[in-house]
Amino acid sequence: MSAFASYPSLRDRVVFITGGASGIGASVVEHFALQGARVAFVDLAVEAGQELAARLVGTGLPPPLAMTCDLRDVEALQEAIVRTGRELGPIQVLVNNAGNDDRHAMADVTPAYWDDRMNVNLRHQFFAAQAVHPQMKGAGGGAIVNMGSIVWKLGMGGLPVYSAAKAAVCGLTRALARDFGADGIRVNTVLPGWIMTERQIALWLDEAGERALMAEQCLKEKIYPADVARLVLFLAADDSRMCTAQDFVIDGGRV
Repeated sequence: MSAFASYPSLRDRVVFITGGASGIGASVVEHFALQGARVAFVDLAVEAGQELAARLVGTGLPPPLAMTCDLRDVEALQEAIVRTGRELGPIQVLVNNAGNDDRHAMADVTPAYWDDRMNVNLRHQFFAAQAVHPQMKGAGGGAIVNMGSIVWKLGMGGLPVYSAAKAAVCGLTRALARDFGADGIRVNTVLPGWIMTERQIALWLDEAGERALMAEQCLKEKIYPADVARLVLFLAADDSRMCTAQDFVIDGGRV
């Protein structure tokens, strides 16, 4: 028996997740599937998405609806959302998870790079919310979880465009919560700290970085994708029915 919560309100609820093939997104997909939700996700990583689907089926869970999509292509993203509603039923949970935190020097940023990073880290969140709104409204309500980051709160250097995009996500959340609230749709932001995904470990975690992280966090433990996924579950479930327009930080007490 799991030591963590189960949410009856999530059973059979249709969930759409962006960037669901790996990292935090893959954990979010798995956790919703374990709750009995009907899960769809999009990602550019075709092989990773297929492996995730096969792994879930191997544990006895129904296969998620896995679709290949470049989120910079808004039309393709919105078509995937329409397809999900057609095949699984009206979407009641949207998790805008996809993003990319590649490092970049201020002097190297061009207008084209700026636009691309905003498309990857911010723009698709708005257009996914726009596309799911009619389905959620027709279903009597829903929950949108936008993935932010603590980087802008920390004032980290080395990734100014990413930081700007993630700060904007929090503003977008508040605006959507106001516009969608009358339709029973809640919108919140999750702001993760340094999460130990395979990518983060491979690219940036070293002994010095780990020592600095433990010195900065109140809780002296690493944070894993499952920790973030469990917070997303709560924000999607009816247990958080009166939570909206809020930022939920999960960083071990770092900011």
